[in-house]
Amino acid sequence: MTSTIETSKRTVRIGTRKSQLALVQTYWVKAELEKHFPDIEFEVEKMSTQGDKILDVPLAKIGDKGLFTKELEVGMLNNSTDFAVHSLKDLPTNLPEGLMLGCVTQRVDPADALAVNEKNKDKTLATFPEGSVIGTSSLRRLAQLRHHYPHLEFKDIRGNVNTRLAKLDAGEYDGIILAVAGLQRLNMSDRIHEVISPEVSLHAVGQGALGIECRAGDEEILKILKVLEHSDSSDRTMAERSFLRELEGGCQVPIGVNTTIDNDSLVVVGMVASLDGKQLLKNTVTGKKQDAEQLGKDLAAKLREQGAGDILAKIFEEVGRG
Repeated sequence: MTSTIETSKRTVRIGTRKSQLALVQTYWVKAELEKHFPDIEFEVEKMSTQGDKILDVPLAKIGDKGLFTKELEVGMLNNSTDFAVHSLKDLPTNLPEGLMLGCVTQRVDPADALAVNEKNKDKTLATFPEGSVIGTSSLRRLAQLRHHYPHLEFKDIRGNVNTRLAKLDAGEYDGIILAVAGLQRLNMSDRIHEVISPEVSLHAVGQGALGIECRAGDEEILKILKVLEHSDSSDRTMAERSFLRELEGGCQVPIGVNTTIDNDSLVVVGMVASLDGKQLLKNTVTGKKQDAEQLGKDLAAKLREQGAGDILAKIFEEVGRG
């Protein structure tokens, strides 16, 4: 009679925020990896970040360095988790020593969307009457919408997607701005009333893509994550993150982008605006996608020549004063 020895699976631990959207994204990553690595046990470790805990203060006033990522990064650095799944737009462009961006997943639609209260289902951003209240927690969205629709009133809104939609439906807002990608991933595409054109609102750096962060030099984990890497999404977001890093802007600064790839050519559009929307600078660079990082730097240099540095310095001063 022969005996069999049971061997335990290798366990890989995934860090994530506790929000519904974060969990949907993380369990999607887990399911995709399980298809490729059936011999590995993937476990999900849920954590609360500072951004999840402080809900009564506008994001810009809290400070944005690692607002939704720091606790997850601590988990990787102390080896309690192996990698973390982020909405790439929340991941700072400068990562802590010892950590790196392991891969970027295939991007979904990075655009912004308008969701409306039932009474406004016949309205769009362009047709809302003067004084209509639009909710957003993003200075990027706020500045661009103020520029195009100065007759509207804008009010800060915090909380997860369900909380924001509940406030909208309760009549606290006439409309709110959310990411198309988040609504799609939560199976709430029916709440997308209007997809906002890039001519009106350039999206956030990295919006629509997931960024998976891991320990630098962890070859085993990097090999696992490589199966989720999407080349074009990686090139586009590398250019965007380089642009943001060069301007020393965080995710709570009015900096927007739009990137497209046509064969080997990468087009990057960038925007910097004042908080009141009265100043809005925009420019474009085009080059080879393998030069993505340099293209981001070149675009930042162009906007600095137009006066972006002065606009951003004033914003940092205003936000610092609260």
